[in-house]
Amino acid sequence: MFKTVESVTEGHPDKICDQVSDAVLDEFLRRDPKSRVAVESFGCHGVLIVGGEVTSSAEVDIERIARNLYAQIGYANELDVLVHIEKQTQEIAAGVNRGGAGDQGIMYGYATRETPEMLPRPVVLAHSLARRLADLRRHDPLFSWLRPDGKTQITMDGKRVTSVLISAQHDKDISQPEIRALLIESLLGPVIGDLSGVEILINPSGSFVDGGFAADTGLTGRKIMVDTYGGLLPHGGGAFSGKDPTKVDRSAAYMARFAAKNLVANGLADNAFVSVAYAIGRAEPLMLAAKSGDGRDLSEVVRKNFDFRPEAIIERLDLRRPIYKGTACYGHFGKDDLPWEQTARLV
Repeated sequence: MFKTVESVTEGHPDKICDQVSDAVLDEFLRRDPKSRVAVESFGCHGVLIVGGEVTSSAEVDIERIARNLYAQIGYANELDVLVHIEKQTQEIAAGVNRGGAGDQGIMYGYATRETPEMLPRPVVLAHSLARRLADLRRHDPLFSWLRPDGKTQITMDGKRVTSVLISAQHDKDISQPEIRALLIESLLGPVIGDLSGVEILINPSGSFVDGGFAADTGLTGRKIMVDTYGGLLPHGGGAFSGKDPTKVDRSAAYMARFAAKNLVANGLADNAFVSVAYAIGRAEPLMLAAKSGDGRDLSEVVRKNFDFRPEAIIERLDLRRPIYKGTACYGHFGKDDLPWEQTARLV
C-alpha cells in the first residue's frame, strides 16, 4: 500500500505565519497565563497582517515579535506589518468562563509502534528531511547557498521508500546538478539510508530562487496535515497555531494524541485511534471513542484514564505556558519535550 506524506521548512510562507501566531500566543501567556488568544497571520509580497481576538491583562508588541521572527528565520527583505486585534466576544467568553469548550468540532489522536516517535514512518521521515534541510542551511558552510523556504515529500510502499522529493530554495549562483549531488550526499543519505531503487526528485520544476512571501502567500493553519499525521488519518479541520488551550481544536487534539500514545505505550494496542467531539460552551464532550488497529473498542479505558473536559486537559497537560512556538514547525507530535508526548501508567 502506497503512502505519501509531505513536510515544509520553517521558511515556508504558511509556516512563517504559524510561527508568528504561536510566538504572539507565547508572549501573551508568558505575561498572563489566563490570556485568551485566537490570532491568525496572513503574509504576501512584503506585507504581513496579524489579526484576531485577544483578551489579556498583558500588553504585547506584536509587530516587533513578527519582525524579529521573520529575521530569525532568515529573511532580510522589507516587511510591512499590520496588526488588528479585538477582544474575544462576550458570547464566546461566557461559555469558556464556565469551563466550556471554546469551539465546537471533532478532534483526533493517533499513535503506533511503527517508530520510536509512535508516528507513522512516512511522517517521521518527511519531518526529518525538512528539519535536516533547515539545519544544513543554518550550520553547515557547504550549504550557505540554501535559503529558508523548502518542502519535502516521501512515498513509501509498505516499509520501502519508493520516491523522495525535495524542493529547496537556493542562491541564484548554484546549479541544479550541484544542488542534487550535495543534497543526495548530505540530506537523503543520512535520513533515508540506502537509496537503491528510490526515485529522487530535487527541485523538479527547475530553479527555486524566489521563496517565502516574495513568491507566495502564507496563512496560519494551512498546513494542518503537516502539523498532524500527514493525511494518513482523519482530521477534524481545526488548525492549532495561534490558539490558546481553551480552544479545543488544539488542546483536545493534544489530549487525544496523549491518550492514543499511552494506549500503545501501555501495551493495549499496536496502534490506537482516539476521537472526541465538543459543543461550544459545554465542558463534557459530546462523543469520546477509541479503538485499536485490529478493531477492539478501547473507549472505556480512555474514559477511565483521561478527562477530556477543557479545564481538565489544560490542568493535566499544563497548557497555560509559553510552549507553542516550538510546535509550529515539523509537526506537533513526536517531540519528547512536549507534555502530550509523555507516558503514564494506565489503570
